[in-house]
Amino acid sequence: MNKRAPAADPTPPAESKAYLQIGEVAERTGVTQRTLRFYEEKGLLKPPSRLEGGFRLYSEEDVARVERIKRLQTLLGFTLADIKEMVEAEEVKLQLRAEYRKDAEISERREKLTRAVEVTERQIAVVDQKLAALNEMKAHLEEKLGRYRGWVEHVDEEQAQTG
Repeated sequence: MNKRAPAADPTPPAESKAYLQIGEVAERTGVTQRTLRFYEEKGLLKPPSRLEGGFRLYSEEDVARVERIKRLQTLLGFTLADIKEMVEAEEVKLQLRAEYRKDAEISERREKLTRAVEVTERQIAVVDQKLAALNEMKAHLEEKLGRYRGWVEHVDEEQAQTG
């Protein structure tokens, strides 16, 4: 059930938004409440707003972030440190985009674009590192597969000679 966040510490944004409690976020994203607390502890999720009783309140943006973390972790095999870097980089680029639109000075716009390039290059480096590791793993598995197929052929030949 959605709750409206009353003033608490830290105070949720002033605009009227629906907030979800930890169990609702866990159910929607398919992770455990413990995992959500762990993500918060490791800095993958910002500390949530809280009700006066200390209950955590999450926004839709928090839910989307958990889903991105999950996707990176399960599909790409990223470590939590990699995920944190990738998710934070996306947030930096969103902020830069918002600031870029406000900047009238060409030098300030160029500075924002240069920062976006740097952040994106770091993301690409993380992905390249993962691709290299995956390609190495794939080559190793293909080598094993070749050996196993060779052994199957050898066994088949032995069977044909004795059968």
